[in-house]
Amino acid sequence: MLAARKKGFGMFNDLIVELDPPPNRQGAGTGTKEKHLTEAAVMLAYGMHLLRTVPELRKIELFPDGEHGKRFKIANWLSTHGFTLQESWGKTTYCGNWTGEAGSIIVASIPGHGDVVAETGQGMIIAECKGGIVNTKQSGPTSRLRRGLCEAVGLLMARPKSGRQVAVVPYTESTLKLAKKLISRARDAAIEIALVDEKGRVFDISPIEDGVEKALLATS
Repeated sequence: MLAARKKGFGMFNDLIVELDPPPNRQGAGTGTKEKHLTEAAVMLAYGMHLLRTVPELRKIELFPDGEHGKRFKIANWLSTHGFTLQESWGKTTYCGNWTGEAGSIIVASIPGHGDVVAETGQGMIIAECKGGIVNTKQSGPTSRLRRGLCEAVGLLMARPKSGRQVAVVPYTESTLKLAKKLISRARDAAIEIALVDEKGRVFDISPIEDGVEKALLATS
């Protein structure tokens, strides 16, 4: 049930934010640091995936809120990966028109648009994204990851059916298991599910044979 677009594999070493665990999660098997794949990082990884894999797509739009910008240095990440701020909007360091060899990324803090939006010749692509801690099996963080996937699917269900609608969350054992359970019903509502790992690689969940899934996992 896990399909990966190999052409779209992105290999990034700077999507993870490592933080000390709070006292209640120390010694929970995460090592010395918790690895946070934040919502903004998931948005950036999925946006780059679309620019690489959707034919003729040259522009995407990202709509982070202020809290996303506090948790992940969006402007620094875009600059590091070859994007230049051509036009700045507002007082934030990251809102504006960023251009690079891969295309154009519009970043704006406007609610109600979805997290990642792209307009293609075949219609719109709208993604709702959630983040989380990817290196712990403790109940609290894993529960938030699963809840994030359910919330992303629910937000898309509240939208009119149009184009492609994708729920995107971090790739973990728990989100993969839940995605397998949700995918058939989500597809009935014209909603896709994609998982992003800590290197920015995107895996599309689809109802395929387990043997194929194992082969794909072996390549990651």
